[in-house]
Amino acid sequence: MMDLTQRQWVKHSVMHPFEGFEDLRWKKGGSLKIAFLIVILFFFATIAHGRLYGFQFYVTYDKTFNIIPYLVQSVVLFATWVVGNWAVCTLLDGEGTMKNICIYSAYALIPYIAQLYIDVFLSHFLIRDEYIFMQAIQIIGIGWSVILIFSAIKAVHQYTFGKTVLAIILTIVAMLIILFLLVLLLSLIQQVYVFFSSIYTELSYRMRV
Repeated sequence: MMDLTQRQWVKHSVMHPFEGFEDLRWKKGGSLKIAFLIVILFFFATIAHGRLYGFQFYVTYDKTFNIIPYLVQSVVLFATWVVGNWAVCTLLDGEGTMKNICIYSAYALIPYIAQLYIDVFLSHFLIRDEYIFMQAIQIIGIGWSVILIFSAIKAVHQYTFGKTVLAIILTIVAMLIILFLLVLLLSLIQQVYVFFSSIYTELSYRMRV
């Protein structure tokens, strides 16, 4: 079995979609620090894609910057995937730990993140008629990451092809449930905050009067 540094393991996993994660698993490679760094880059890539895109392709009418949507589209979405996959695959006798799911999934996102940065860069130099080049990069990046995600889940849990497909479908369902519950929780917290804020305002007014 090969002996690689953590950076080399990242490259090996991304460049060898079908055996890279298997090698990573048996060698017990993978770095949680690098995984967190990739997620941070994903967060900034989401912001760049939403705010720094070339004006000839996309014009934003938002006058104020709100970080919450970009946080949800990147960090929260990734965390939901990790938790959802761990919960589902625990029931399906998966062998992967939450740490490994996080590491492997983060590595699999690299092509998708790269195409976000490349598209933002090219959007300032290409014209509308050349948008096909950006679309090609998007398709390659997204397709590559999809293949890596599939390979990562298959390797980390030691599933067959069919069971991997089932696990991914159930993970997406679990993500929707988790996000729905998070929305309900945030709504409840907001209502409780408004309730106590109203009481505080009323008491303050009566004390002054």
